[in-house]
Amino acid sequence: MYVKEVRRKVLNISSGIDEPGAIKWDLALCLLLAWIVVYLCICKGIKSSGKVMYITAPAPYLFMFILLIRGATLPGSLEGVKFYIVPDWSKLKEIQVWVDAGTQIFFSYSISLGTLTALGSYNDFHHNVLKDSCLFALTNSGTSFLGGFVIFSVLGFMSHTHGIPIEHVAESGPGLAFIAYPKAIGEMPGSVVWSIFFFIMLILLGLDSQFVGVEGFVTAVVDQYPEKLRVGKRKEIFIAVICIISFFIGLSMVTRGGMYVFQLFDYYSGGRIVVLVAVFECVAIAHVYGVNRYWMNLEYMMGRRIQPLLKWFWFSVTPILDLTIFILACVTYSELTYNKTYTYPKWAIAIGWSLAALSVIMIPIVAIVKIISSEGSLMKRVAELTKPILKDHQKKLLDFPDNQQGYKENTV
Repeated sequence: MYVKEVRRKVLNISSGIDEPGAIKWDLALCLLLAWIVVYLCICKGIKSSGKVMYITAPAPYLFMFILLIRGATLPGSLEGVKFYIVPDWSKLKEIQVWVDAGTQIFFSYSISLGTLTALGSYNDFHHNVLKDSCLFALTNSGTSFLGGFVIFSVLGFMSHTHGIPIEHVAESGPGLAFIAYPKAIGEMPGSVVWSIFFFIMLILLGLDSQFVGVEGFVTAVVDQYPEKLRVGKRKEIFIAVICIISFFIGLSMVTRGGMYVFQLFDYYSGGRIVVLVAVFECVAIAHVYGVNRYWMNLEYMMGRRIQPLLKWFWFSVTPILDLTIFILACVTYSELTYNKTYTYPKWAIAIGWSLAALSVIMIPIVAIVKIISSEGSLMKRVAELTKPILKDHQKKLLDFPDNQQGYKENTV
């Protein structure tokens, strides 16, 4: 009941997506401020945003440890931790659990969103990308694991205080971070201080995500059209346009019905569609460009031998796993609901699928256009179009003698 009261009084949510209501100007101003901060931090490129992230990236860890220590001292926290770490093995039989786990990995690691590729392009050519990949995976998963203790220790306290099962407190989705957990903090001694810590942590995490998301998109477009966007102040103007457009799109999510719009974007724009994009990426790199070429490029860049076993993961294991997750996600698909009670109308579901299609529609469109504009039989066109186009510097990477590699004999 308390969660429903928070939704009704604090969030002031309307009855459905077809009743958006007026814009909540306090939230709109916060949204505007957030985008202004994003622009100011990335308008000068990766160097300026990198300096900002020296503060915004480690700071959330400080607040997480503070909240963890405080949560561990609360009555009932142990029950919350037990609920978090004690597995329910019967859940492994459910397909949806595996689908949720797979899509969560994609979301958490920003796989197939272009951000890692774009940011990695600023590294030195001979940078050890395999080492970075391992550190990134360990840090990301470790942070998620730590965050679970922070959340569930406090939810255990809330369960203990109200005398209700913790599974009724630990709801999923944005409600956990923005409703249940803040409500639990509000019942702690010194709640104002802990609330400040928690929301500063959320703001910093959100800004970090926005920095890399916008930077990744901008880098991709600027690299595609350098002669147009790397002239004078054009790049800064382009970033400003992106931030302004994003702000106006975000206004639809700060109305009384904004939560319905937010969940519509979140449910259909990510998840299974991102996994499908990953399948296309695996095929393009391992099967079109060639897994051997890619492997040789990495060895040349790193100046050392790497395990050939990785080739088999790139060539078969990874694309098969991705395709399996995508198929299972489609099989277990259910139409979006809000709070398990509100069912979205058909027109909203259609908009959701349109958003999903926008993420991948250019792949078949470009393929069809290229096939139509090429000459020869259909098989010949497909064969020619699936050959990698190597530029001069790429050809040099594939045409070097072993005695000039400078390899170290140790393996990764």
